[in-house]
Amino acid sequence: MSRLNSHSQGAEPRRVVIMGAAGRDFHNFNVYYRDNPYYRVVAFTATQIPDIEGRVYPAALAGALYPEGIPIISEKELADLVRKEQVDEVVFAYSDVSHQYVMNRASLALACGADFRLLGPKSTMLQAKVPVVAVTAARTGAGKSQTTRKVAEILTAAGLKVVVVRHPMPYGNLEEQAVQRFAAHSDLEKHRCTIEEREEYEPHIDRGNVVYAGVDYGKILEQAEAEADVLLWDGGNNDFSFYRPDLTITVVDPHRPGHETSYHPGETNVRMADVVVVNKVDSAPPEQVEQVIETVRKLNPNALIIRAASPITVDDPQIARGKRAVVVEDGPTLTHGEMAYGAGSIAAERIGATPVDPRPYAVGSLKGVFQTYSHLGAVLPAMGYGETQMRELQETINATPADVVIIGTPIDLGRLLHLDKPFVRVRYDLEEQGEPNLASILEERIISKLTK
Repeated sequence: MSRLNSHSQGAEPRRVVIMGAAGRDFHNFNVYYRDNPYYRVVAFTATQIPDIEGRVYPAALAGALYPEGIPIISEKELADLVRKEQVDEVVFAYSDVSHQYVMNRASLALACGADFRLLGPKSTMLQAKVPVVAVTAARTGAGKSQTTRKVAEILTAAGLKVVVVRHPMPYGNLEEQAVQRFAAHSDLEKHRCTIEEREEYEPHIDRGNVVYAGVDYGKILEQAEAEADVLLWDGGNNDFSFYRPDLTITVVDPHRPGHETSYHPGETNVRMADVVVVNKVDSAPPEQVEQVIETVRKLNPNALIIRAASPITVDDPQIARGKRAVVVEDGPTLTHGEMAYGAGSIAAERIGATPVDPRPYAVGSLKGVFQTYSHLGAVLPAMGYGETQMRELQETINATPADVVIIGTPIDLGRLLHLDKPFVRVRYDLEEQGEPNLASILEERIISKLTK
């Protein structure tokens, strides 16, 4: 699956650093650089995700050109790395960062003497043998998950076998995680999934959908398409699909108007979309909804626009009504998604619960999370990138002097953590308003072509 570039005969391979966060960086390497004799990737850099740096991308995944594997180094060391290793090219390969942020990194690379590069869809998208529907977003936390669930529901109801392929979250043993298949809760235990992984996989499993994820998305594709009528790409952050889609659905968030043109690669997703879902119209100010719709029409006048709500429900709200509450929200939505609140906070307000500030009671790495993301207030991001951090999350929840826990994440944290307080779960699903809608679009673009 290598892609060879034009290169002077006999010239030394170009020395490359790939900047990443244990996701697209590995994919870009696998499909573009791995077997390409014109390049040598001397290192990956890592950020966003804790405990990624200091490891090695294993030789078993890196291929014959890399018998010792490839080191993964903190992004903080980029400048020294470029100079020391005489790097020719720095490739930016992670998501949900501002355009300003990307160009700051570009400026650093250029100042150190290297070229700066972004690989696009033509260089990185793989072609499937079955139709692909891709769900992407302008920002983390816009509502990809509930949109993906809705698409899966529609396709399944039409009698099609849907297999979900999730954007990578390989936080453990990379070689063991090359291809992961999730069809039951026992598979989550088998693969020792983090909270972040469970948040994405568990809702699909609960609905009977098979989910694939991992590191090598070429091998994942071979296995997933063999048991699918349709592949459903469930994007991570605001990245674009690893597979060439037959239909691209991009979700935008009117709680963050203007972000659809100021974040990478979310703007790419808006411009590439066949369908744009303007989500959360039930909770965002109407003027912000209209602002986002106007921007989408300017960026992509051919896209179909769907207005949708994400109505919030609370399991047994009486448990939390009028009580002091620890509000636990989806982690990435609050951190690099830059939201100061989520579904749990909205639910707390509606049922009259009073959020208790967890910051004074934060334990271990969660103290650093609050320092890094200073916009956070009386909410607790459900950080859990490993067993240690999951334990710290549990200790922080239990140490916070509240009567109840309001869980705004998509999974049952009470099953994973030992909580010393009663808890309620907040749920949210996509509810489209008017026409067009996903059912009619999927019928025309996908279902009718497979069920003739």
